[in-house]
Amino acid sequence: QVQLVESGGGLVQPGGSLRLSCAASGFTFSSWTMNWYRQAPAKERELVTTITRSGGTTNYAESVKGRFTISRDNAKNTVYLQMNSLKPEDTAVYYCHARIWSQVYWGRGTQVTVSS
Repeated sequence: QVQLVESGGGLVQPGGSLRLSCAASGFTFSSWTMNWYRQAPAKERELVTTITRSGGTTNYAESVKGRFTISRDNAKNTVYLQMNSLKPEDTAVYYCHARIWSQVYWGRGTQVTVSS
């Protein structure tokens, strides 16, 4: 079955960096667009960034442009989210997401807390 497992979250000071990973299994990873979402306390889940199956096209929410970078390694079935210049407002649970045919899949999420 499809599994998405996030890792790499934690507590970081403002201005710091974190790298999230999402290990995928149970499907042909290289054939599908992958996404990162986040959900802050008392807020709706929002799309952060998207990467196409070859990695050739990426899109970012305005709030993270220039600070976050999505990438993927199709040989390792893994998608990454490099987060730099982190701000307190980036605090959220970050989720890996894929839509495969008509089915939507989510990881369990990894907590990112930006605080001094």
